[in-house]
Amino acid sequence: MLSLSFSQIVKSSAPLTHIECAVNVRPEFLQRSQKLLYKVENVQFVGNVFYSEPYVTGNFQVTANLVVPSSRSLEPVKYYENFRYSESYTTTDIPKEELDESDIPIVKIEDDNIDLQTAIEDNILLHIPVTILTPEEEKDNIYPQGNGWTVISEAEFNKGKSNQINPAFAKLKNLFNQENDNQDSE
Repeated sequence: MLSLSFSQIVKSSAPLTHIECAVNVRPEFLQRSQKLLYKVENVQFVGNVFYSEPYVTGNFQVTANLVVPSSRSLEPVKYYENFRYSESYTTTDIPKEELDESDIPIVKIEDDNIDLQTAIEDNILLHIPVTILTPEEEKDNIYPQGNGWTVISEAEFNKGKSNQINPAFAKLKNLFNQENDNQDSE
């Protein structure tokens, strides 16, 4: 588990503490993310932390090779993730106003332990795109289908919707036809 000591960062004479390492994700992370992530490999973590009272702040970069489910078919898709994130850590209680105004997340830590492992794992999940497709789905615009149903694109849906007659107006049309028939018979 990757962690840092808050007090060691505070007491350090160096302006920055540099971290660079490979990260092995924990089995419990894989268990809790099993529907969002099939495989995680080659997680690399690079970052710098520094103390600026009352916070230890870190700026980090994570890269990882993932296999995630396609958002259409749930077929496995290889995805290379490369992102940056920042967090501040403190041992004191944080006023809600300060949390709301801060540009980066502020995390209250317990027992002098900055848990980077959990932050890395959570950010891996947060940075998976909402829409991710297999190369075939992307190239051929393939949508799932089943017995008596099919998924269509938003453009196809809107096209069909524009050609659809509003049932309320269809009744009015018949009403006018009936009035015309009544007038013709008089």
